[in-house]
Amino acid sequence: MNDTASGPDHAAPEDPRAELAADRTLFAAERTYTAWVRTGLTALASGVGAGKLLSGSLPLWLIVGIRAPLVLFSLFCFWAAVWREFHQGAPPPKPDTPRLSRVALIAVNVGLALVAAAALIAIAVGAGAG
Repeated sequence: MNDTASGPDHAAPEDPRAELAADRTLFAAERTYTAWVRTGLTALASGVGAGKLLSGSLPLWLIVGIRAPLVLFSLFCFWAAVWREFHQGAPPPKPDTPRLSRVALIAVNVGLALVAAAALIAIAVGAGAG
């Protein structure tokens, strides 16, 4: 059999390039997950911090109008991180590198989403009290 006929895109499973490509794919998926979480944490911190920063200089309705969308966006980011982890398209070849536990990823994101939901409730209660 002629090995050149298969071309470089069709590496054999025992080819180390296939294993390295699978590892790169896994690391890219983990970077995407952490980017979603990092963006969500930034939005959550911005939404919470905007209350202290803007209080006294803007009307309460405008402060709530700034804070609530930021916290809602953080909830979306935490959901998207988990959704993206489970919907990556065609499964890549089996990587040599161990994957992060999906249970741990879900637990972390559920915890972050609960914190964001509590912040959103605090914003709503604060708006009602003000």
